[in-house]
Amino acid sequence: MSSTSSISSGILPSKMLGTFESPITGASGSLSQPEPEFNDSGETQLLSLFWNQDYGCFAAGTSCGFRIYDCEPFKENFRRDLKTGGFKIVEMLFRCNILALVGGGANSEYPANKVMIWDDYESRCMSEFSFRSEVRAVRLRRDRIVVVLEHKIYVYNFKDLKLLHQIETLSNPRGLCCLSHHSNTSVLACPGLRRGQVRVEHFGLKMMKLINAHDSHVACMTLTLDGLLLATASAKGTLIRIFNTMDGTRLQELRRGVDRANIFSITLSPNAQWLAVSSDKGTVHIFSLRVRVFGDDSSSNSSSGQGSALFNQNSSNSLDALISRNTGANPGSSLSFMRGVLPKYFSSEWSFAQFHLPEDTQFIAAFGSQNTVVIVGMDGRCSFDPVHGGEMLQQEYVSFLKTDRRSG
Repeated sequence: MSSTSSISSGILPSKMLGTFESPITGASGSLSQPEPEFNDSGETQLLSLFWNQDYGCFAAGTSCGFRIYDCEPFKENFRRDLKTGGFKIVEMLFRCNILALVGGGANSEYPANKVMIWDDYESRCMSEFSFRSEVRAVRLRRDRIVVVLEHKIYVYNFKDLKLLHQIETLSNPRGLCCLSHHSNTSVLACPGLRRGQVRVEHFGLKMMKLINAHDSHVACMTLTLDGLLLATASAKGTLIRIFNTMDGTRLQELRRGVDRANIFSITLSPNAQWLAVSSDKGTVHIFSLRVRVFGDDSSSNSSSGQGSALFNQNSSNSLDALISRNTGANPGSSLSFMRGVLPKYFSSEWSFAQFHLPEDTQFIAAFGSQNTVVIVGMDGRCSFDPVHGGEMLQQEYVSFLKTDRRSG
């Protein structure tokens, strides 16, 4: 498999690297030809949904462009409605004006095998990557561009587009791949070459770890922002497992349910206190994690220093101090005292809260501020809900796909 890349005007300008934390601007313009008028045809279809790295906003790829929404307060930030087609991938870089776009949908003029790095402030394509097969996913961090194909992953330097790494994977039609986003860690997780295996690359430490996460194929995965914890679910969809990415140790096992399910998303809260799982069963499950997080309000100054030191360690026991010995807030079976005798089902940790959703609709969940869960659906609705222990929750939704253009 080969790839080619091009840059519109030399290397990416240094001023672009200084705008990674700047707000997204609502500059006018389109991707291929001037087309600022709003498309009022009423035929807009939602193709995809993507959170940004801190879950503060999300992107919606549509059949005629893309839209960006802020979560708190909820509003449409801006949109690009085009007559030249839509996008199946709209990958954001926090809240800056840089996006990675891949075409998709019926009659799109943007090919599915090409990645465009788009500067929405200047309304121009800064660079392109072309491949011989369809792009399954794109991941961005401040210093890297990661392009995922079905059997291969390419890692590029953001500044000069130099190809840094090529990683072979098992068939990966979902484009599974996740990155850390702390400046002092550089971690990538993706499928390995065997069923149920996850490959973890600690680029900063020049270390690779293979984790045998499940017996069946991995269906979903995510990393904490620092890349030290990995959460995975298999194609069976009944168990979610948490791993130490430094040595591959399994830290916790959570049970979503008993019946087979298609997992849509796994999300860890920024402080690794909670985990949310959405599936085709029409629920989002919320779990409590048994992980101490240094640097939050509950941590001492000495603990915070110890946590920072973990980033520079290469010890197989570097996360031992992070794991709490209590069982957390997740309920278990009343027969859990017989663990080791009865099947694993009876010793599993279950979710402490559930959100009921319409079945047959794909939803992705994330954690907002003030103990809220934000749920966005492919039916064009969004919900913001508080987390309450032990309750079965029902939410109120707001429609976002037809939000008035002037609200941004």
